[in-house]
Amino acid sequence: MTGEAPRQFLDTNVLVYAHDRSAAAKQARALSLLGELVTAGAARLSVQVLQEFFTVVTGRVRSPMPVPAARAIVADLGSLPLHEPGANDVLAAIDIHERHRISFWDAMVLRSAGQMGCDVVWSEDLAAGQAYGGVQVRNPFA
Repeated sequence: MTGEAPRQFLDTNVLVYAHDRSAAAKQARALSLLGELVTAGAARLSVQVLQEFFTVVTGRVRSPMPVPAARAIVADLGSLPLHEPGANDVLAAIDIHERHRISFWDAMVLRSAGQMGCDVVWSEDLAAGQAYGGVQVRNPFA
């Protein structure tokens, strides 16, 4: 046993809520979870999540964030362990998408989480309590 904290993957929506002042309760919970996982060395992300985060916070939220501020957050988050998907990951995500009838992008999140050895994906988008190939979904806002 290495003493390493169990790896846990954060979906884009958790990161967005951590920086969204328009949803105070969700922001507090997202910040708390993010802080706990980062402190424990358990937080895992993917390049896809960073891309989605940037796109959402700079254009699809009620009060878009200035690009330089979003860039700085992406740079900070990029220091966490990241999965950088390749073509084989895309193919595996297609299989997950077909098998579970979920969106391709959610399947990519699950694939990245699995590739990083995560037991948990924190997400508001996937079915809480559902296990996908050994990765269990938990909704931090439920």
